[in-house]
Amino acid sequence: MRPDIADLRKSYEQDELDEAHSAADPLQQFEQWLDQALKAELPEPNAMTLATVGADGRPSTRVVLIKGCDVRGIVWYTNYESRKGRELAAHPFAALQFHWVDLERVVRIEGRVEKVSDAESDAYYRSRPLDSRLGAWASPQSQVIASRAVLVANAAKYGAQFLLNPPRPPHWGGFRLLPDRWEFWQGRKSRLHDRLRYTQQATGGWLRERLAP
Repeated sequence: MRPDIADLRKSYEQDELDEAHSAADPLQQFEQWLDQALKAELPEPNAMTLATVGADGRPSTRVVLIKGCDVRGIVWYTNYESRKGRELAAHPFAALQFHWVDLERVVRIEGRVEKVSDAESDAYYRSRPLDSRLGAWASPQSQVIASRAVLVANAAKYGAQFLLNPPRPPHWGGFRLLPDRWEFWQGRKSRLHDRLRYTQQATGGWLRERLAP
């Protein structure tokens, strides 16, 4: 018998997050937590949920993989003609969320989104395995297709056309989120979780505030 989901509970007791021991800069805090997630060998620590809003005002989410992180922002790659690509074209703001379950941590990031340069997209595309490069041509992402056979046939077609050197498709490339708000959540006992929010100020610095859980 399936357990009653209303009775599922977990006590969070691994760590704490306070103002005295957190970085003044949210990027530094994020990189520290990301490094710890990588060292812990969590399953896909680079996976993040991406939330967008379409022209119709309806939100949607999906999981993508972070492929870059520096002072310029957070980068991922996708098909620009996919649902997320079209939604970001209509409304260039998004939210990201990392959930590192085993570390009892969540990071939320919000901000404006822009496309990365063609040179950046080209460089990352060339670094991908051949099958992944061909897959970017083979998949009309988010469109209705008759069956998986369509994808297999497309991959074979583009494989024969491009052999070992497929160019980057014009409809495929990177997005960069420019954060103006970060939130770090550390699970704590009795549901008295730690939440620190960083908000970008007009001066360029960051305001760090504690939120009630």
